[in-house]
Amino acid sequence: MPTVHEIEQALFDLAPKSGAMSWDNVGQLLGDPDQEVSRILVSLDITEAVADEAIASGCQLIVAHHPVMNCKWLPVQTVRSDTPQGHLLMKLLRNNISAICMHTNLDVAPGGVNDALASVLRLEDPGPLSEEDGIGRVGNLSAPMALRDFVQAVSHTLGCNGVRYSDAGRMVYRVAVGGGSCGDYIDTAIAAGCDTFVTADLGYHQFLDAPGKGINLIDAGHFPTENLVCTKVISFLEARFPAVRITKSASHREVIQYYVEGV
Repeated sequence: MPTVHEIEQALFDLAPKSGAMSWDNVGQLLGDPDQEVSRILVSLDITEAVADEAIASGCQLIVAHHPVMNCKWLPVQTVRSDTPQGHLLMKLLRNNISAICMHTNLDVAPGGVNDALASVLRLEDPGPLSEEDGIGRVGNLSAPMALRDFVQAVSHTLGCNGVRYSDAGRMVYRVAVGGGSCGDYIDTAIAAGCDTFVTADLGYHQFLDAPGKGINLIDAGHFPTENLVCTKVISFLEARFPAVRITKSASHREVIQYYVEGV
């Protein structure tokens, strides 16, 4: 059976480490590199529920997109059972479960998060939104669509609980996409001639300013715009390690719920 280290190196073939942002934390973040692996659980995040699922399934490894220890937002200063992060890390270590996380390097990689998002939204000939760092994709629809129809298609295709959007009064044809939090690239999308930008985690003032800037904004949620990459990772691992049993997490799903009056 392959080791954790061998699987990590294979995943770096899919999403080279050099593609990660300077602040990011990617690769094997937890466990024994020499541990042999017969079962892998693939998930967007490593949560307590995902850890319990891995334990119950007899997995030796979790492969995730978001780092279980994210050095930008939550630096690891202690590992204690009375903190949420420490409790999770100790649970994984006590059960000999390793963690490999492919984050911004998987965002920018060919066939990664943003290519997967562009593909399911049927963008033709997508290319990088940002030439500088490879984030996002931009392409055209086969024909222009009304914004409401496109919003409905995005919500249905990505399995969203709800979609927030801002209408700039433009038909949808040239579209930028950015899986996860890509609100900083709105002006880049405008410069690329886009009428519409699909991403997540947008703020009030970004929606407020968008009509004046002439761009439709669609916030389809962080989880829905990135979770689709898990199937890409599974297909890659199955091809490289056919003897290993690989499954997608059944416990991890969108955590944001929308209340609608009268429903």
